[in-house]
Amino acid sequence: MDSTASTPQPTPTPTIPLDVTDQQNSALLEDTLNLLNAGAPDKAGQHGLAEIDRWTEVLRASERPGLAKIIQELVTLRRQLDAADTQSHDLAETLATLGAETSKVADETSDDYRGPLTQLGKLLIKLGSSLSR
Repeated sequence: MDSTASTPQPTPTPTIPLDVTDQQNSALLEDTLNLLNAGAPDKAGQHGLAEIDRWTEVLRASERPGLAKIIQELVTLRRQLDAADTQSHDLAETLATLGAETSKVADETSDDYRGPLTQLGKLLIKLGSSLSR
């Protein structure tokens, strides 16, 4: 190995807030609905974790009010999925809360996001219910 070769560095996380367009928001929402409509992603798959990370960053960059609780629940969900000892009832509770908060935001939305957000809230609650059995 060449001792003068540079050591690969991980790509740094941007510190500049994201500028997320409505088209990107719609695509993310559609991707998430497609993912959840196909059933709960398994813990070994990284796709669900990537979606959680995407949502967290997009919501943090958003100017919409009332998203702090959703961001908090996404962080909790990510932490639970990374932990080896997380119980299914804990995941179920987090998903149900996330679904309820998403539904609340959908009820307060008057644009094209109302329908998809309502559907997402219902899917999250349904997924949580299936885990609590």
